[in-house]
Amino acid sequence: QVQLVESGGGLVQAGGSLRLSCAASGSIFSINAMGWYRQAPGKQRELVATITSGGSRNYADSVKGRFTISRDNAKNTVYLQMNSLKPEDTAVYYCNAGRLYGLGVPPGRDYWGQGTQVTVSS
Repeated sequence: QVQLVESGGGLVQAGGSLRLSCAASGSIFSINAMGWYRQAPGKQRELVATITSGGSRNYADSVKGRFTISRDNAKNTVYLQMNSLKPEDTAVYYCNAGRLYGLGVPPGRDYWGQGTQVTVSS
């Protein structure tokens, strides 16, 4: 079994910072890409940032220069440092592990965390 557990969400004032963490547990051999997505009320889930096992990063235009994604491959953990937060960043943030290979799990499957709420007040 593979589980993704997120932490670090909360309430912050505009201009503040938060750091999200997501740890994948289980007998994992490799994860191709890990990332963060978010979903605001009444909106579709959207990509925030992704990072490959080799360290290539991709960001949504709306967060470039403010958010930084990083990853610890040995710990199967991904982080999202969010600075200069804006009210429009308010959403539930979901961790994703893409194309995961492990013991006793379907090869190349994607996994999602349960989500963590980020609320930015104006």
